[in-house]
Amino acid sequence: MEGRIAFETGNVSPEELETLLNTLPVDITFVDKEDAVRYFNQSRERIFPRSKAVIGRLVQLCHPKQSLDKVEEILNDFKNNKRDRAEFWINLKGRLIYIRYFAVRKNGKYLGTLEVTQDITDIKRIEGEKRLL
Repeated sequence: MEGRIAFETGNVSPEELETLLNTLPVDITFVDKEDAVRYFNQSRERIFPRSKAVIGRLVQLCHPKQSLDKVEEILNDFKNNKRDRAEFWINLKGRLIYIRYFAVRKNGKYLGTLEVTQDITDIKRIEGEKRLL
């Protein structure tokens, strides 16, 4: 279909894809194999605000100096196939924030890193079950 992005499991228009990504209940940022920030979604309640000025900037320049060694270690481990993910959680303004980094690979080839940030405060409070029906 013309004007649609074809995937192995279906297809969407660019507008649908962008809206879908912005609707996710998580913040996502993609950093390419050269460590440049290439994309971030604009979820309604973004935890760490992003400016469009970060697009194309090295991810190392987007983190505080005190965490730079850890950022470099994660990226190097991803590039060298030493690990596939890194996870952290912090308390921020009374909320529990879960931060995960995933190596993005296709057929074993490193394409970049995906950062996924989520406020899990309310999720941690869930007990029992709530069924659809």
